[in-house]
Amino acid sequence: MDYRDLKYFEVIAEECHMGRAAERLYKSQPALTKCIHRIEEQLGAPLFARVGRGIQLTSVGHALLVRARKLGQMMDDTTREISDYASGKAGKIRLGCIPTLAEHILPPVCEDLLEEAANVTIELKVAMNDALHEGLRAGELDIVLGPLLKTEEDFETEVIIQDQMVVMARANHPIFRKKRSLRTLLDYHWVLPAESVLSRQWLNNVFDRNHLPRPTVQIEPTVLNMILPLIERTNLLGFASRLNFKSGHKELKEFVLKETTMHRPMGVTYRRGVYLSPATQRLIAILKRKYQS
Repeated sequence: MDYRDLKYFEVIAEECHMGRAAERLYKSQPALTKCIHRIEEQLGAPLFARVGRGIQLTSVGHALLVRARKLGQMMDDTTREISDYASGKAGKIRLGCIPTLAEHILPPVCEDLLEEAANVTIELKVAMNDALHEGLRAGELDIVLGPLLKTEEDFETEVIIQDQMVVMARANHPIFRKKRSLRTLLDYHWVLPAESVLSRQWLNNVFDRNHLPRPTVQIEPTVLNMILPLIERTNLLGFASRLNFKSGHKELKEFVLKETTMHRPMGVTYRRGVYLSPATQRLIAILKRKYQS
């Protein structure tokens, strides 16, 4: 089966329209039709069914699309591996990182990396953990630096540091004049990330286990770096990493409560069985050297 035919098939499957696929690939529609016919002859089954003015994948087409994407990913990995061996210390790292670690952990690591391998380039995506793992699963990222998930069979993980998430408020917040309890936390509104984020799920479970209502969320930002400024300037409560106290956030204060102290291992996550470039392996080694005890 011709690899180029498979790549054309992927685009046609994504567009579900031969005309749009032809425009995207700079090919004629008859040429793409012949491509599909060649594959169908080899498989002995149709890949698409016509629906109105468009087309949709058959069950055979869906199965082939999954295989074609895996093959494409394998080809990309092979090309990058050969290139890395040829260039020595040069290479590209596609790194995902949560905002807290991007601010507090990543800068000194990048400093060391660029001293050791000046020609390495980093494509950095800073986002919440759920979005980063989706990028990792899709093959858009090589590694993710953030909280480790224990339930993902497709991922390998390595612990780098131990972090704690705690309830925070501005230093002169009235909550610090009240009794320290879970019920007290329900007297105020919160700023928290989306419910798809692991830390939000953990905090909700704390209240669920104690048969209490969940916190009332007044602001739900899509980026974590909005949370601290909002906590500092309002009476909203938040849930964030203790690492923030090390970076000069003197306006913040922890509402110390054992039940709401979340211990979470932080480290690197990558797809199981996937090639990691020498540059990526070097980055992981620097992380371990600087932060593992």
